[in-house]
Amino acid sequence: MSPPGLVIAAPRSGGGKTTVALGLMRALRRRGHVVQPFKCGPDYIDPAWHAAATGCESFNLDTWAMRDALLRALVTEAVAGADIALVEGVMGLFDGVARPGQAGRGASADIAALTGWPVVLVLDVSGQTETAAAVALGCARYRADVTVAGVILNKVASGRHLALTAPAVEKLGIPVLGAVFRDDRLALPERHLGLVQAVERADLDAHLDRIADAVAARVDLDAVFRAARPGVATAAEPRDVPRLPPPGQRIALARDAAFSFMYPHLLQAWRRAGAEIFPFSPLADEAPDPAADAVWLPGGYPELHAGTLASAETFKAGLRAVAAFGVPVHGECGGFMAIGAGLVDADGVRHAMAGLLGLETTFAKRKLHLGYRRARLRSACVLGDAGAALFGHEFHYAVTLACPDDPLADCVDATGAPVPESGARRGNVTGTFFHVIDRGAA
Repeated sequence: MSPPGLVIAAPRSGGGKTTVALGLMRALRRRGHVVQPFKCGPDYIDPAWHAAATGCESFNLDTWAMRDALLRALVTEAVAGADIALVEGVMGLFDGVARPGQAGRGASADIAALTGWPVVLVLDVSGQTETAAAVALGCARYRADVTVAGVILNKVASGRHLALTAPAVEKLGIPVLGAVFRDDRLALPERHLGLVQAVERADLDAHLDRIADAVAARVDLDAVFRAARPGVATAAEPRDVPRLPPPGQRIALARDAAFSFMYPHLLQAWRRAGAEIFPFSPLADEAPDPAADAVWLPGGYPELHAGTLASAETFKAGLRAVAAFGVPVHGECGGFMAIGAGLVDADGVRHAMAGLLGLETTFAKRKLHLGYRRARLRSACVLGDAGAALFGHEFHYAVTLACPDDPLADCVDATGAPVPESGARRGNVTGTFFHVIDRGAA
């Protein structure tokens, strides 16, 4: 039987579910439990915080961009040996795209229904008392296939505030599992793509313990554990589920503060297929392994390190050398920008990038590009065969000034509407603004 699990969700974004989820993960781990974390949706940053809080790799679960079989396989494999699974939701509990993708609409509620894990609702009760009970009741009754096991009241102002709020919720038969009082010291630093990366926090462990202390002080951890239920999203033979194939046998992977947005399930799939991964740091002016038969530059924050990247001559020369030798080089989002011709930072200063593609981008005039992407490859490349369907997600603020190379793919958004994102290709060098998540359903 699979271990019990819970989905930590909220009625809206910004309600504190990440803070509460991290506090629960860390507090339960400190009690000696093996906590397996997950993240709903296409988030790159929260899973790294989860891993720091629990000591276990956190996997994304996305019902729009992932096939049902892959979702079940990821859950089945990840929870083996765990005492409890905790899934951090995305946006509001029922918020997703209008049209379903591979297995659903991408809502946290979809994952709760798929796994059978109950929901712990994090309610930001700032500026309200009994109204919080009405919100909780609405969430509890909205979908018959989603169970709300209890609520945690967040941003409680005082004992009196708690006394006016908790009884109204409990009167409805919805357990109040605890409360987290308002405390600015618990805030998680943010940047335009979400939280600041966990690796950038010098006091990471101390901050996670501070959050866990606040949660453990007023949340009944025993009641939370009892509220969890065994999951039902199991796969009989998870290793038989087709995954995205590795781009090569020996993969040179850019990994540092500028290039960190890599989905754990992709790395897992590559290693399982027998690929070897050799990390290198462009920020440390390291060249990719010259013996690599593929180079992958994931997304991240190249715009924050553009000057350093522009002066990293060993990195750029090494990248050009392997590309000239015919080795496939692929960049996603930030990696795409880094293998382009130039990047203009927020101050309007242009920095020369590797020049393997003609892409010119700027952050001096920002524009949000956000949403799911369904792509169909125009020609064969490291992402798949010509005509292959891919599901992914695009999220950045760069404006494209020029992209003279051949388009790599035809893309549509979650509604089926065409989007400008088409990637780029020049010989064996490719790039996309979307981050690939899964292959298309057969």
